[in-house]
Amino acid sequence: MTKRKKKPLQATGKRKKAVARATICEGTGKVRINSVPLDLIEPRYKQMRIKEALLIAGDLANTVDINVNVAGGGVWGQADATRTAIANALVEWNKSDNLKKMYLKYDRSLLISDARRTEPHKPSRSSAGPRRTKQQSKR
Repeated sequence: MTKRKKKPLQATGKRKKAVARATICEGTGKVRINSVPLDLIEPRYKQMRIKEALLIAGDLANTVDINVNVAGGGVWGQADATRTAIANALVEWNKSDNLKKMYLKYDRSLLISDARRTEPHKPSRSSAGPRRTKQQSKR
């Protein structure tokens, strides 16, 4: 009896303006982010932050290939969105409560996208920020 292949799954992760879509399928443990292998991602701290989701999953990460498309936001927003997308994909693929509990125990932001957003600018203020006002002189 042959082993049936699972269908590829998609999962998403968000952080600020960054949105990451991870596609997971059976494979040999390759992880690509915007068509770049994970080991070539710079700076190294960003690479390590993304790898956290794979290290906690253990052997499961070596049995799947993950392709992530990430757009919008800044460098670190994209990194956090990517790790959330990868963790959600692995949990959905494995369908194990044990892996989900391990992720939640380590860091809640691995599974739950951060809902915080920047505050919109208020009308008739200087363009420095939503609450900053012009400096007043005493005399």
